[in-house]
This record gives sequence, structure tokens and C-alpha cells, in this order.
Amino acid sequence: MAEAFADGWAWWVIGIAIGFPVLLVGITELLGALRRRNSPLAGPVAILRNWVIPAGALLALLVFAIRSPADQVWVRVVATVFGFLLILLVLSAFNVVLFANASEGSWRKRIPTIFIEIARLVLVVVGLAILFAWVWEADVGGLFAALGVTSIVIGLALQNAVGGVISGLLLLFEQPFKIGDHLDTGGVKGRVTEVNWRAVHIDTGSGIQIVPNSTLSGASFTNMSEPDGPYAATADIAFTTDDPPHEVVALLIDVAEGLPLRLPRERVSVEYSGKGAYSVSIPVASPADASRALTVYLSWLWYAARRRGLALDGDSTDPIAEPARLDAAIEDLAPALHLAAEDRDLLRTTSRLQRFGAGETVLGSGVVPDEVHFIVEGAVTLSLEVQGSRLDFAGAERGDLVGHTALTRQRSQAVTTAAGMLTVLTVPLETVDALVRARPRLAAEIGESLDMRREQAETALGELGLTRSMLTDR
Repeated sequence: MAEAFADGWAWWVIGIAIGFPVLLVGITELLGALRRRNSPLAGPVAILRNWVIPAGALLALLVFAIRSPADQVWVRVVATVFGFLLILLVLSAFNVVLFANASEGSWRKRIPTIFIEIARLVLVVVGLAILFAWVWEADVGGLFAALGVTSIVIGLALQNAVGGVISGLLLLFEQPFKIGDHLDTGGVKGRVTEVNWRAVHIDTGSGIQIVPNSTLSGASFTNMSEPDGPYAATADIAFTTDDPPHEVVALLIDVAEGLPLRLPRERVSVEYSGKGAYSVSIPVASPADASRALTVYLSWLWYAARRRGLALDGDSTDPIAEPARLDAAIEDLAPALHLAAEDRDLLRTTSRLQRFGAGETVLGSGVVPDEVHFIVEGAVTLSLEVQGSRLDFAGAERGDLVGHTALTRQRSQAVTTAAGMLTVLTVPLETVDALVRARPRLAAEIGESLDMRREQAETALGELGLTRSMLTDR
């Protein structure tokens, strides 16, 4: 026994027998703490506990306790496994330190994953070569020379394909765009849905267009999502030269400002280039909203231009302006308005039919109306603008009146929007005053309708714990 301790191998056996379990328990506690914190260091620590420490203990037992010769096969096998695991541990630790906590926009965050994987593979091969040269005394110089010659031959044979891949990888490293950005490459325009080492996938709205990275790296393109901020949805619009430019500009701005996708704190701009040509720029949140905003804008503009008698695209005709349709609408509303024969004649000479597109504003808040609208077809929604959002509190349908506050000469607090395709009979305030004076019953019904609308608004505000003072001041 004394000889065993004198030689030292007994101390190694005792140290391994006691130290190995104690070290495993300590590493296990550390690993549990890291996993509870979702720390990226849990990966390297798991490799250390599950593989490196057991392999190291086995190697120490063979070399220092059992005193096996260094040139014995089993010793070399265990040493090779231990060295390989140690290489993996070091690479995993470096990956966590360099890239796991990289901040957005830093060079470490921009490096493509494939670059990291290639570098890791090269380091593993080099490490294994050194390990085999040290443990097995292998001559790896010839191997590296053969690999170098083979790489040159393969590179020359595949230079076109490899060149495209390399240029694509360099594009990924630079990262001039990211997932979700909108690109305009000249021939392709849309949103980036996927980026890999070979190509970029762009959603054009009619399908996914695959654009090779090498194509993008060798040509210019526009990232419409950069820099951050509002994006301008633009449209070129034509009217006739007979339409007064100031009226057209006012129309274009009014319709654009009512769009729900328009950024509220940004201004709409209109440029007139002569000969009835105009360019409209509407601020929206992103390119994804541009096409939808323009679709709604152009449809609303069609109705608004005809309501104002302006010739959009050189055409000012409005099918609803036919006298027969006006007569039919008056006869349809006559019972609800208690109209006599002379009242019908008055409406024919002073009123007109108008149409609104779905979602278009019929009457905004904060204005004193100078005319009222009787709904002929369709329906409207009444809303209150409260703290930057709209609160729907009532609706109106066929035969109802829109613009009650014109009779009281007060500002409207509700926003009236078309719930769908809407046709109204628009009557000037003077004509309505004449009807009310001649028809006391009509005046009473309008007053009751106005009181009901106010009660509905108060109820809607009360349910949310709000008051009229919280209405958005326009």
C-alpha cells in the first residue's frame, strides 16, 4: 500500500473517484441555473458536463492511475476522443461569446450563419489534423497539399457557380435589406419573404419571385423600406384643362386626407405639371400599405370628382344625375318627408343625387353643414372621434336624415361614413328650412331624431367612462 501511494497512482485513483462526482454535481447545478435563466452558455456547459469531463476522467485514469503506455491503442483512442470534444467545447464557447449576445446592427449580427458554419468546419478539420499529428504521429502535410490541389481544380471547374454563391454570400454579409423589406429590382417589386445563401424570395402580390443573390449583388436595386419613416404612395392623375387647378388640388387633398391608411401627422402633397396632369403623394406607414391606399383613394376620387362636377380622366358624366332618377328618389322619399306636390317641385329644382363609395366620409366632425342628405340607397355609420380613435355609436338607413346640425347651425361632433355603396338626396339648407316651416310634423320628427342621436352618443361614451370633453378637437 505504501508503494502505491509512493508511486502516486493511488492518489490519482482517489482524486478521480472523489473529484469526478463532486465536479459533476457542481457543473450540474451551474447548468440548471443557466437553463432557468435561458442563458446561451447552457450549451457549452452541457457539453462540458456530459462529454468533456467524463472523457477527461477516463484519460486521466488510463494515463496517470493505470499508467498505460502512451503508444497503446486505447490510450490514443481516448486521447483522440477527448481532444475532439475539447475542440467542440472551445468552438461552442467562442460562438456564444461572439455571436449569441450580438447587438442589432453590429458586424457580429450581420455575419451570415453559413459563414460561421464554414469557419467552424475549417477549424474542426485543422484541429483534428493537429490532434492526429500529435496523438498518432500522422503526417498530415501531404493531406493538406492534396486538399489544396483538389480545391483549386474544383474551383476552376465550378468558377461560375461558385462565383455566384460567393457574391451572394457577400450580399448576405452586407445585409442591405432584411425579411419584410420591400425591394424594387427594376424587374421585380415586392416584399422580401425569405433570404438564403442562394436566392431572395420576393412576394410580388401575384406569386413568389425567386431572385438569385448574384443577380442582386451585380446590379442596383431600391430598398423602399429604408430609411425608417413614412413611405409615399404616389399616383399620377389626369383631369381636363377646363377644370380649375385650385379646385382639383383641393379635391385631391380632401379625398387623400380621409384615407384610413394615411399617416395622420403627415401632409399630403399635390403637384400640378400642366395640361391637366397632377401627381399625388400620400404618406403611409410602409410600402405594404401603398397599393391598398391607392386602390381606395382612386375609387373614392371617382365619386368625389363627379359630386364636384370635375372631369377625372377627361370624363365628368355621372349616370346618377339623370332627371328620371332624381324624380324616382323624390317620390320614394315623399311619404317619409310628408311632401306635397309643391314640395316635390321645390326639391326637383334645388336638390341633387350624389353617390359615395364604401368607407368614404359623408360628413366630417367639427363642421357646420350647409346642406342635408336623405338616404336613398345604402346606410351610414355614425362615429365619435375619441382620443385618436373612432367610436361607432349609431347608424342610419334608407329614408333617414344625415346632417341634423345644419338646422341648428351647430358644428357636427359625429363623423358620418358610408357603410357601403351609398346614394343620397342632397338638399340645400334653404330648401330644408322651407320644408320645415311648411311641415311642422317634419320639423318635430327631425328634432326627435337629433335628440335620439345625442342620447346614443352619450350612452356610448358613458359605457366607456368617457365624456364629451374627450372628443378629438378638429
